[in-house]
Amino acid sequence: MASGVELILSTICNSSFCEAVYDNPNLDSGLTNKQNEMLSMASNLNGKHLRIGTYNNYPLSWTEKESNGTITGHGVAFMIVDILRRKFNFTFEVIVPERNFEIGFGKPENSLISLVNNSIVDMAAAFLPKLTRFNKMVAFSNDLDEGVWMMMLKRPKESAAGSGLLAPFDTYVWYLILAAVVCYGPCITFLTRMRSKLVQDKESPIQLSPSIWFVYGSFIKQGTNLAPDANTTRVLFATWWIFIILLSAFYTANLTAFLTLSKFTLDIESPQDLYKKNYRWVAMEGGAVQYTIRNPDEDLYYLNKMVANGRAQFRSVTRDQDYLPIVEGGAVLVKEQTAIDHLMYGDYLKKAREGVAEADRCTYVVAPTAFMKKQRAFAYPTNTKIKFLFDAVITNLLQAGIVDYLEHRDLPTTKICPLDLQSKDRQLRNSDLLMTYIIMGVGLAAAAATFIGEVLIKRSVFVKTKPHEGQIDKKQNKKKSKVRFNDHRYDDSRPPPYDSLFGGKSRYKITERTLRKTINGREYWVVDAANGTRLIPVRTPSAFLYR
Repeated sequence: MASGVELILSTICNSSFCEAVYDNPNLDSGLTNKQNEMLSMASNLNGKHLRIGTYNNYPLSWTEKESNGTITGHGVAFMIVDILRRKFNFTFEVIVPERNFEIGFGKPENSLISLVNNSIVDMAAAFLPKLTRFNKMVAFSNDLDEGVWMMMLKRPKESAAGSGLLAPFDTYVWYLILAAVVCYGPCITFLTRMRSKLVQDKESPIQLSPSIWFVYGSFIKQGTNLAPDANTTRVLFATWWIFIILLSAFYTANLTAFLTLSKFTLDIESPQDLYKKNYRWVAMEGGAVQYTIRNPDEDLYYLNKMVANGRAQFRSVTRDQDYLPIVEGGAVLVKEQTAIDHLMYGDYLKKAREGVAEADRCTYVVAPTAFMKKQRAFAYPTNTKIKFLFDAVITNLLQAGIVDYLEHRDLPTTKICPLDLQSKDRQLRNSDLLMTYIIMGVGLAAAAATFIGEVLIKRSVFVKTKPHEGQIDKKQNKKKSKVRFNDHRYDDSRPPPYDSLFGGKSRYKITERTLRKTINGREYWVVDAANGTRLIPVRTPSAFLYR
């Protein structure tokens, strides 16, 4: 510790502040009035005893009570105070507010700002946010840093973007896909009916049931027995197939990415998400967050409604670790980034000592967007003069990067428990395949419901329309007459059944004189047909195509 302070002091003395004005009285005649005033203040401060107020805000400032009852200050703030003490040769005692509040009203002893405002202390050694309302109550020093308040929450097991089969597309996209599947079948039926009325030809319109089955079958990449001849209908079919091809390509690529990458997106990424999704959150009582959301002039004033309905709470705890059970319960912790980094790092080291697996050590995660940002500084009574003396040293510390170094010196250089853990392996979990189980269950239930419905409908229709014996003979005769004049259209695009070629009533006669010919390694019968010679495959595995 001593060597570190010496290093800091040597850095300061290499800056422009360490001039000869404090050490060489022979040069006093060449000083300006301001330099003479600074020299006089430094001389008056030499050997004085100051009362310095602070509060517990680890790691920036905290106090410990010694066995003799003396309160000692620790943290980054008191490292700076120690530099000032060595520079200007003063002593000090530490005074803390009764309720460990940064900002508060009521008794002056309740908050640190009130202690400074009522001149109970000579200065506040703490990183206090420079809020506009308190500029008239206290005099702030030059900026020490920019305080960033972040939101810490329990690391979710699944990404907020979703997981499993529904993850590749947004919910809105799925709704549009569902609408397309539902509507395209009736559109085919409607357009083909319109065409049949406007264009008189042999092609009849496609009924609703075949259209729906075509859309559904194409959606799951199955074939269809519909073979339209009209160009209009073919364009309709081709349009749906192109849509399915592109949709399948996008879905497959995104599904692969979602199932193999471990990057998370959080439900809470900004203060607006706390309000919109009504998340519970907690912050330090009597701190800058509590004042900010209760100030109508601040941008975060809308969060004050969450305090009224109990979704936001302000708590005063002895240690920051006392917030962890609250975060484990699903609440979001709003606190300074430095404090959150130390809290997460300490929890990580604790789990490492306990032998917890490395993949399970990062229990918490920080939202990517800051809750708020405020400049922070020391505070003095408005009538003080030591502010001008100390500000020169604080400016040099800030410009030399010493304040930033002191804030992060106990932290690793890498980011602590980042949102993306960069996992090399990503095994699929049951949650990823949950949708497949749901689809199977829904499909079986739908099939069972359809079967029961068909049975009930057919039984009820059979009972109502059961004919007499005389009517049965008439209906059978009518069916026979209809069969005679039924116009069967033969689809010549399909191969004929093999039995029709060489069965009992075969179309071709195979005799001993029938020739066999081998073409490309396959054996064929060479038969004479009405339109010429035909090659018929011999009874080989390829002949099953003709069944």
